[in-house]
Amino acid sequence: MAEHPVLVTGAAGFIGFCLARRLLEGGRAVVGVDNVNSYYDPALKEARLVVLRQFTQFRFHRLDLADRKPTESLFREGEFGPVVHLAAQAGVRYSLQNPHAYADANLAGFLNVLEGCRHRDTTHLVYASSSSVYGANKRLPFSVHDNVDHPLSLYGATKKANELMAHAYSHLFALPATGLRFFTVYGPWGRPDMAMFIFAKAICEGEPIRLFNYGRMRRDFTYVDDVVEAVERLIDNPPPTTNALSDGDLDPAKSAAPWRVYNIGNNKTVEVSHVVDLLERQFGRKAKTELVPMQPGDVPETCADVEDLMRDVGFRPSTPIEEGVSRFATWFKEYYAR
Repeated sequence: MAEHPVLVTGAAGFIGFCLARRLLEGGRAVVGVDNVNSYYDPALKEARLVVLRQFTQFRFHRLDLADRKPTESLFREGEFGPVVHLAAQAGVRYSLQNPHAYADANLAGFLNVLEGCRHRDTTHLVYASSSSVYGANKRLPFSVHDNVDHPLSLYGATKKANELMAHAYSHLFALPATGLRFFTVYGPWGRPDMAMFIFAKAICEGEPIRLFNYGRMRRDFTYVDDVVEAVERLIDNPPPTTNALSDGDLDPAKSAAPWRVYNIGNNKTVEVSHVVDLLERQFGRKAKTELVPMQPGDVPETCADVEDLMRDVGFRPSTPIEEGVSRFATWFKEYYAR
């Protein structure tokens, strides 16, 4: 019997596009969903869809998952197996400006996806969480076994809420659900609101780059191909129901329900100013920089503990920042030379 397609929400987004393309290149059918909103340049999203539409096994639905009725119809009438939910309102700083966008996309939209998965007995829901859930945590590297009860941004709070909502559905309806805490994903086709893209554009246009925390920010930059490899390995590896809580020991990363969370990060912390240096070499231009204070909602450093991912699927992200920046810069120059 033919394998059911994978439903990928956020298919016109950065990670969603890269995952859908990888699955299609491997011969797997994909049903893509996206509302192609204007949070950043819709032309980039449309360009990603042009690439995906070259595959005969790709079908696309343009809809907003926060709209209950169309989402119900998608799940009721669609033909697909696992669900990879990557659609979301992203961005820490934007959540200070437009908080309601996060309630709509990340809470109402996610609830509609959970309901859809519940009623069609979905075999596995894989969904995007974020390193932002770690908030005020100080211990590095960040571990999925640590509590994450002190978010520093509304964005991080909605992602923590997603993990809790998924756990409730896993417990109540035996819905296998895996949450992925992504750490600063970058690479070709990346988001224009992310640091790598912002820096590259500023260098090319001779505009100043603001380096927050006076240039002392450190991030666990994770190359998108590594992220996609991890997600692909997890899709057909749903968590089982276990007796993990039978001894009364509550581990934030474990449950008796078929639910789990993983960090998807490079397990290396890099100073953001070093990324600027690498981009300067790639573009052959010197950046103009401004040292500015930490912004509300930001944290000074992130680093992912990925031992659970390695143990369960035999993979850890490992692309060196130098190689990843080179690949990103090559794409950036080619894309904007069109």
